[in-house]
Amino acid sequence: MAGEVLGRGVTMGRSFESVRMGTKEVSERWLKASRALKKEDQVYGQMVAEMAKKHSSEAFYALDDPLEAAVFSVLVEMIKKGKI
Repeated sequence: MAGEVLGRGVTMGRSFESVRMGTKEVSERWLKASRALKKEDQVYGQMVAEMAKKHSSEAFYALDDPLEAAVFSVLVEMIKKGKI
């Protein structure tokens, strides 16, 4: 954990592991949500969920929010693949 415990359960700083774990949890929720899509769109939902994890290790150094890290990762992958 990359924070200093200040007492009463309050931590100063952030836990690098929690951002990475949070990104993984976002990806897992997106994967679950992709199952609710039309059959022909499920593969795209699965691709987005996988893209969310692709750069989470790099993104979590600069980003505090797991959702932001997941979206950042997806956007990088989309640009790399020429999708946007």
